[in-house]
Amino acid sequence: MNEILQYLKNRGECLDSEIAQAIGISLADAKKKILELTASGDVMSYQSTRFEKGKKIEGMRCRLAGFTPPAAPGRRAKVQLKIS
Repeated sequence: MNEILQYLKNRGECLDSEIAQAIGISLADAKKKILELTASGDVMSYQSTRFEKGKKIEGMRCRLAGFTPPAAPGRRAKVQLKIS
């Protein structure tokens, strides 16, 4: 289960099938472990349906609970106010 938590910390939100493929376990085992992590409150998960090139993809999307990813690098543009 630590592998799943580490993968989600590095990668962010992703599908259960992506996690299973990256870690090298079966999809059924990944779903089982994700449900255990969801029950313990370490992971948030929900059912997702998306369409890519007309193909329906269903799965469980997962992310770490209470984890805020670091801000993207680079400077933000300043807001310019026009005074007339």
